[in-house]
Amino acid sequence: SQPGAMYELNESSFDPITFVLTGIPGMEDSHVWLSVPLCLMYVAAVFANSTVLFVIVRDRSLHEPMYLFLAMLAVADLTLSTSTVPKTLAIFWFSAREISFDACVTQMFFTHFSFIVESSVLLAMAFDRYVAVCDPLRYSSTLTPAVIAKIAAAAVLRGFCIMFPPVFLLKRLPYCGHNVMAHTYCEHMAVARLACADIRANVWYGLTTALLSSGLDVVLVAVSYALILRAVFRLPSPEARLKALSTCGSHLCVILVFYAPAFFSFLTHRFGRRVPGHVHVLLANLYVVVPPVLNPLVYGVRTRRIRRRVARLVGLAGDGSCPGLGDDC
Repeated sequence: SQPGAMYELNESSFDPITFVLTGIPGMEDSHVWLSVPLCLMYVAAVFANSTVLFVIVRDRSLHEPMYLFLAMLAVADLTLSTSTVPKTLAIFWFSAREISFDACVTQMFFTHFSFIVESSVLLAMAFDRYVAVCDPLRYSSTLTPAVIAKIAAAAVLRGFCIMFPPVFLLKRLPYCGHNVMAHTYCEHMAVARLACADIRANVWYGLTTALLSSGLDVVLVAVSYALILRAVFRLPSPEARLKALSTCGSHLCVILVFYAPAFFSFLTHRFGRRVPGHVHVLLANLYVVVPPVLNPLVYGVRTRRIRRRVARLVGLAGDGSCPGLGDDC
């Protein structure tokens, strides 16, 4: 019975009850200073996305494809930033580094899930703009309310189906006392690397799904905007061309800011052993907070009807006009 008891003792001691998140490796002394811009960006992201969402939900005249996609984007942004930033701030401010295994896996699920949903919504928005610019006569018949509902359901279902298997891929692994994670939140590969077993299934699953989901989205978004730009350059009016280019340019900048740090983070986890840990973790924090700040500004504030409703909401335009916002209002 003694060997059996020893075996049970060993098994329980290897059970991953808690992980320890160290924050940004090598920059522990700067955590309080780094928390200031991070907290400000998070508060701005929550306020801006909540405002856009409130305005779209409240105003029935905004229940059109473009605005419904903006509402979906706001929900994905709120989920992405709220899944990660509060825990990061708790580490920076209160040294609350411990996180249970189940809480860690839950955080990992919602972080990656909301990223996949947001990627799907950005693709849907690129398609929306493509139809609006390249085939405007068929816009209302193509993007019907039923189609929008199916796109939203497909984005959520896609994110769930992709992120459900990694939960079990992580739960099946043994964690032999390795519980210190040099990160501010739980990522799939960051957790998998703490296991004392072969994690090739996790590596290949992550690589395959990333290429077939977000990787494919990037390609399709690029194709959509290439076709939009081709149509824009055929416009007879220089002013119309300039305005369309300005809008497309700002959209492409936001898309680049969303995907670039995420793919860098994803690739360095698998291949970039020489990338300094603090660079990797800083970029991983950027992609969960910068796009949620920029999206409502670029897609929302630059959209005339949203801008008008927000201005009215905050009392700048009680009479329906938008002083200071120009003729584009």
